[in-house]
Amino acid sequence: MNRATFTALTGAIAGMLATRSFAAESPESHATPHGAQRIAMLVYPGMTALDMVAPQLIFAALGNTDVQLVWKDRKTVLSDTGVPIVPTQTFDEVAPGLTVLFAPGSSYPVMNDPKVVAFMQRVGPSAEYVTSVCTGALILGAAGLLRGYRATTHWVFHDVLATLGATPVAERVVVDRNRITGAGVTAGLDFGLRMAAKLRGDDYARMLQLIFEYDPQPPFDAGSKAKAGEKIGRKVRTIFAPALASAKKEAAIARERLTL
Repeated sequence: MNRATFTALTGAIAGMLATRSFAAESPESHATPHGAQRIAMLVYPGMTALDMVAPQLIFAALGNTDVQLVWKDRKTVLSDTGVPIVPTQTFDEVAPGLTVLFAPGSSYPVMNDPKVVAFMQRVGPSAEYVTSVCTGALILGAAGLLRGYRATTHWVFHDVLATLGATPVAERVVVDRNRITGAGVTAGLDFGLRMAAKLRGDDYARMLQLIFEYDPQPPFDAGSKAKAGEKIGRKVRTIFAPALASAKKEAAIARERLTL
């Protein structure tokens, strides 16, 4: 699908939603507001690209959105698998009053990076929605933005999330007031569709799901700790042991900084 086709599709969806007949059939849908809704998606070296790419696809398909990839500067950052990602705005260029603030996961020292923490604390309180996928929730927690909220993250890191003042919930997407968090990596599409429903209504989200043919039928039924079984679970925990240790270390530093 090229950019012209993508733009035409999203424009057609927005036009359809604006018609009275469609609105009558879709009581939960609402028209796109005047003025682009501003969405800031944190990017950083070592992040997991899919945490961000799937939600970015959905946000871009909403129409009338200004989606920015934000970092300290505009230098290309490399994901944990070497995918180059080019920031489109610096932290200093992002004004408060965002519609959505989003954080992806994977690089745990970011949790206590002074510039990242300052940015999240500056724009988070005034954002309409504060969101994450995977261990991006730890970045939110380390900025004090999940204290007293139910949230989710990658299943390996639930206990770490609890130390940052959140209540971990083992669900694909967790909504607690204006905090919306997705579980590990591939939950980004589920999260994105939930956000589409919040911002444009259920029927818009359903159409995006069909456009992107999101009908998951994995070859193995092992996508959760319960389904994978104890043997696979132990192997995965072993693989994640260094990352978990890093996350716990950074969470302890954040707890002291936040006086939790």
